[in-house]
Amino acid sequence: MFRVDPSAAEPLFSQLATQVRLAVARGALRAGQRLPAARELAESLQLNVHTVLHAYQVLRDEGLIELRRGRGAVVTAHANADHTALLAAIDSVVREARALNLTPQVVAALLKEAFPT
Repeated sequence: MFRVDPSAAEPLFSQLATQVRLAVARGALRAGQRLPAARELAESLQLNVHTVLHAYQVLRDEGLIELRRGRGAVVTAHANADHTALLAAIDSVVREARALNLTPQVVAALLKEAFPT
């Protein structure tokens, strides 16, 4: 379900957290669903268990998951937001960017500029 690229510049824990966020946004993960146990996920992705735990802690701090002793990581009700309109807008942006021959990097830079943190 999740993938990470050890050769990428982005830290592995951050890649994993992004994968979980995307799964929630796309509706592949819903409120109440359990994420794989940290040890199990670490083994399947060939990561250190602390890397997975770091990703889970970041997602917990964002309110996207709850960490429950004995139950593991569970997606919160925060994940129930309807992302349909956003996904449609993204599709529109992608079509327009392709028509303008813009690279994903340029589109990402434009988005970051329009959405300051």
